[in-house]
Amino acid sequence: MGLTVGFAVAGGRSLRMGRDKALLPWAQATLLDHTLDRLRAVCEEVRILSGAGPRYADRGVPVDVDAVADGGPLAGVSAGIEQAGGRLALFLAVDLPFVPAGLLRRLAELAPGFDAVVPVTADGAHPLCAAYGPACLAPIRRRLEAGERKMTCFWPDVRVREVGPAELAALGDPGTMLRNVNTPEEYERLHAAVRPSRPGSPSPRRRSRPRGRG
Repeated sequence: MGLTVGFAVAGGRSLRMGRDKALLPWAQATLLDHTLDRLRAVCEEVRILSGAGPRYADRGVPVDVDAVADGGPLAGVSAGIEQAGGRLALFLAVDLPFVPAGLLRRLAELAPGFDAVVPVTADGAHPLCAAYGPACLAPIRRRLEAGERKMTCFWPDVRVREVGPAELAALGDPGTMLRNVNTPEEYERLHAAVRPSRPGSPSPRRRSRPRGRG
């Protein structure tokens, strides 16, 4: 997908997990490596958003820090859009291991004519698996300066394309694709389901859970 920069969102503090989620083993690598691989399948350039300080330089891709201290994931998105330099920015959190590259590609395909393209399921919006254009930068900065941190706070100021469950279903089960990993219990259960998996293995069953970068 030309003119697209992919960002692995790895800046969370992993409070519920108790250790860095990005470095947890997943399949034959880590959650961070798995995220980078899926972004590489779609984007011409891939980078890492590492939060308040630089981390993960050993991955061999550029690392960007949050635009605002204690700004949460919205500050990371701001930094990414700025680094994209006018190109479309595609974001994928490291704790979303079941998002297929096909969904990322579809978000980028839907971007023309919109400023943000975000999956929305019965559980709500998933703004850390989303595409954001350069027009989002100024509204996000204004919100951050005003002390706002909610990931959707800038939506009234931009053109948002929501990708609902019916559209997502063409790529798989929305509840499975957008399931995240927040706690040690969730990680052990979901990792056990994929550890022996090979192409064609069944996906773990859907189960509701809260979302977030944790």
